[in-house]
Amino acid sequence: MISKINIIGLMSGSSLDGIDLVDVDFWFDGIWHFDIIAKDNVDYDETWRHRLADAFNVRTPHATSLRQLDLEYGRFLGLVTKRFIDKFHLKPEIVASHGHTIFHRPQEHYTLQIGDGQALADECGITVINDFRTEDVLKGGQGAPLVPIGDKLLFSDYPICLNIGGIANVSYDVDNQRIAYDICIANQALNYLSNRLSLQYDKDGLIARSGHIDDQLLTTLNSHPFYTQKHPKSLGREFFEENTKPLLENRDDIADMMATFVEHIAIQIGASVKTIRTPSLMLITGGGAKNKYLVERIQANTKHKVFVPSDDIIDYKEALVFAFLGLLRSRNETNVLKSVTGAKSDSSSGKIYKTQ
Repeated sequence: MISKINIIGLMSGSSLDGIDLVDVDFWFDGIWHFDIIAKDNVDYDETWRHRLADAFNVRTPHATSLRQLDLEYGRFLGLVTKRFIDKFHLKPEIVASHGHTIFHRPQEHYTLQIGDGQALADECGITVINDFRTEDVLKGGQGAPLVPIGDKLLFSDYPICLNIGGIANVSYDVDNQRIAYDICIANQALNYLSNRLSLQYDKDGLIARSGHIDDQLLTTLNSHPFYTQKHPKSLGREFFEENTKPLLENRDDIADMMATFVEHIAIQIGASVKTIRTPSLMLITGGGAKNKYLVERIQANTKHKVFVPSDDIIDYKEALVFAFLGLLRSRNETNVLKSVTGAKSDSSSGKIYKTQ
């Protein structure tokens, strides 16, 4: 029996919908258990939203401006974490932070999630573990997805775990080995289209539901060679900017494009789990789980039973799993699986920063 350990997980997704914070008790009695103690979401103001979005356009990943942003964002995360701790009177042992992805280029053996760990630790006064992806990328892996270790050890009641955030990804077991991969762009595109209507997102998928599918656009979206590549494979904002956005930006039929993109996501998700022959329970989390129209279209494109959990799990599963990754790293246990990422070995990944 491993006694309870309390950890805060921080997650900032590629769709720029804010910072998720979750405080979790974990314990082990032959299997891992968790209990969510507190949770919160902090929206980015317009300044931070633009700074994070514009950082992608910096020409070199080693630019001085990026290093400055890394430090400032780390301090910002630290302040947000300190407020969270004070608000709920928490006593965490560790803060585990995903950071915010600026570049993800595993084919170049490079990935960058900003949010300087030392700055974060100094601001909040707690030991910080972050940078969970770099070691795996240096080992030849994709550095993504990282959530599947949590799927396997914390959500084993669900044979298929699907997360729909800025990017949709899936994980499940094949011959007792976890595999996982990014499926397609999801809320990055849907939120981009919503933003053009001065909305943050399409609530319940109502706009998409009102549109009509453009068969030509759907065929073009589905024909990208990424979808026929074997896993492991992962996506970043680069894919959206280079392949998806150009198909959407010079058109004004927003509802039709939304309807078409929802269908594209649903088709690709259905294809990703087609090889699992036994009908299974599929857990859906992430912001896309609240898009009722998208969930309906996913169910229509798969024989598996779609299950949408409570809002706590929908909204905070990724932050929860990053807290778990921090726990495993603190125990020097495997938290990144080579069967998922394609690296030459498993890793106990993450950099540890003590307060100074």
